[in-house]
Amino acid sequence: MSADIRDFGKLANGRVIRVITLRAGELTARVLTLGATLQDLRLAGTPWPLVLGSDLPGAYAGRLSWCGAVVGPVANRIGGAQARIADQDYRFPPNDGENLLHSGDDGVSGLIWDIAEATGDAVTLQCDLAHGFGGFPGARVIRATYRIAPPATLEITLTAQSDRETLVNLAHHPYWNLDGTGTTSGHSLSVAADRILPTADGLPLAPVPVEGTPYDLRRAQPLPDLPPLDHNYCLDASDNLRPVARLTGERGVTLVLETDAPGLQVYDGRALDSAPYPGLTGQPYKAHAGIALEPQLWPDAPNHPDFPSIVLPAGQQWRQETRYTLSRA
Repeated sequence: MSADIRDFGKLANGRVIRVITLRAGELTARVLTLGATLQDLRLAGTPWPLVLGSDLPGAYAGRLSWCGAVVGPVANRIGGAQARIADQDYRFPPNDGENLLHSGDDGVSGLIWDIAEATGDAVTLQCDLAHGFGGFPGARVIRATYRIAPPATLEITLTAQSDRETLVNLAHHPYWNLDGTGTTSGHSLSVAADRILPTADGLPLAPVPVEGTPYDLRRAQPLPDLPPLDHNYCLDASDNLRPVARLTGERGVTLVLETDAPGLQVYDGRALDSAPYPGLTGQPYKAHAGIALEPQLWPDAPNHPDFPSIVLPAGQQWRQETRYTLSRA
């Protein structure tokens, strides 16, 4: 099956964004070369989008800069915007108070990626980062592969390699709304984790049990009943894909998320505001229009030696796999 590749629009600097449409089984996905972004995802028989996105390039230059994108090279926060790498201290321009969030203005979510390979049901995008880009060491090659496995699974594989020791924690950052409505108030969520990282000023503390707390999602809970969420759930240690989360809408669509990552960041979307840009449903997104489920390593790992390491040694490959399986009642 030949690849469906078209122009999507241009950035303010004139660079062209391409969109690749993937089709197989019951799924249709649209992926942008800007940030390797999942711009749209549709399930046959369900006449609304399942992820947040926009048809306007300008939306991704600001309000929706991380929406659906691959974020990194280090996703989430680095406390104090500083880290020690290969016995050297590095400082980065903070963009979240005093911290670095999603690698700041030089993150891969803002880059135009190259199309390395494309077919009708899969695409591999690549970006090459020069040594020092974003403040991190190493000439790095980062790849993101999207593939649809019938009947209705979207597979994402992220890889990275570097010629020097560096830090890598790539994450896919989609916002989900399985109902096609203005908020996720009709959704319920379960996460297979018995520990969570509490936070102070947005930065993680030592893991604590979810038992007896309102953050216990081992059994599905309605999203409106949950406390404010922007937390990492500590998943069982495994190098293999396993189901870690289940999201269900009130209109009959269910998402099962599998990953081999050790953490799942859950963000409730309370600060979403895409105005003046409309989303895929025709109206600007507002608070709680979607929920972000982000498989990744744990945040602020360079400042927590007991957290899973995000160090990538020179010449080795970093790899993460995630599967999103959709079904309809």
